Amino acid sequence: MTEQIASGQARHGALKILALTNLFPSASRPRHGIFLKHRLQHLARLPGVEMRLVAPVPWFPFKTPIFGDYAKLAQTPRDDDTGDIPVRFIRYPMLPKISMWLTPLSIALSALKAVKETKRSGFEPDVIDAYYLYPDGVAACLIGWWLRKPVILTALGTDATQIARQAVPGALIRWASRRAIAVTTVCHALVDQLLSCGVAAEKLTVVQHGVDAELFSPREDRKALRQSYGMKRFTILSVGHLSENKGQHLAIQAVAEIPDTDLLVVGEGSEGGRLRTLVHDLGLAERVRFIGAVDQSHLATLMGAADLVVSCSQYEGISNVLLESLACGTPVAATPVWGSPEIITDPEIGLLFEGRTVPAIVTGIRSAMSRTWDRASLRRHALRFDWAVTADQHCRIILQALGMAPMPPIGGTGDYAIAGDGASIASATAMEAAR
Repeated sequence: MTEQIASGQARHGALKILALTNLFPSASRPRHGIFLKHRLQHLARLPGVEMRLVAPVPWFPFKTPIFGDYAKLAQTPRDDDTGDIPVRFIRYPMLPKISMWLTPLSIALSALKAVKETKRSGFEPDVIDAYYLYPDGVAACLIGWWLRKPVILTALGTDATQIARQAVPGALIRWASRRAIAVTTVCHALVDQLLSCGVAAEKLTVVQHGVDAELFSPREDRKALRQSYGMKRFTILSVGHLSENKGQHLAIQAVAEIPDTDLLVVGEGSEGGRLRTLVHDLGLAERVRFIGAVDQSHLATLMGAADLVVSCSQYEGISNVLLESLACGTPVAATPVWGSPEIITDPEIGLLFEGRTVPAIVTGIRSAMSRTWDRASLRRHALRFDWAVTADQHCRIILQALGMAPMPPIGGTGDYAIAGDGASIASATAMEAAR
């Protein structure tokens, strides 16, 4: 597929993509949006693609560690040219919980200067590629309107399931979707959500996320790893930001009812204090451990050593944690929300809880404990999700929308389905150019 992309670009010159997203890691927040870094790096590595990235960061004046995550925002560097993509981090004013409706305009005005500087440096983007519909996608469409540039949007999860259902943000998302030449989502469930919110079907395409199969792989020294981590019983991993949505409290309560299990909670977040109190109140200090945030290589090691990875999320676009666990050959169990059923498509791959309740999670974990899992089969399933394929698909959608390449075939291995039709997207491109 990449050969056809390259030939399409050869007829028109390099495809210059200006990405815009607040979900990109920096030196001060190296784990923030790491999944999107993988996706964009693979896109930037495609033959004939040149990319620049503008990453909005809320402005905060103080770098003192006492301010916690806000201090990390203040410590964000201005530029990062150490990777595959030159990144400019721009500051925008934001009052938490107060200025949500104004945030897209704030980002757009702050980013406009950086975009113009990029243009003056000789990088004239063919398209603005925005990730997360609100506020990033709306801001990108404002910039595209001002500079007469086409925009492609990508929905990742709560932007489609939660924010799009709010009155003002939802109206702005619909406006942005009308202006965009295409809208991609990471799972089919998000397509359904956006359709119900009024986004036109002909704009929508599914491009699933991938997994770093080289980093996340089965561990030959699994027994030794388990000993090094003190894993003596059936060990469960819960990975993610410590928040109400991720449901670590449900995993903890479930483990309290299954005496022969241990739980490792990986991540940081605002619910950390409450979760530790819950563990203390349930008398689980010997069986529940908080690992904190870890880098990707450490996470891969933990997943390779564990017996089961659970996701108790209330909403989830498509869970990279589930893909990473399967790539390590470790079974998964998850709440049946949004993109998770699109990963766990077979009971031989993992389990979907009957609901997001403690009894349902207990039943699911006990079922997983009673099974013998074929770790090689789990990995083979994960290999269907490939970042290179994700990048290839996304690039094809851009090229098609810009009239630079033919629509890809549908139905074969690695192919993908287009929710809309090429003619309507090409028409949207022409309309955008005429504005």
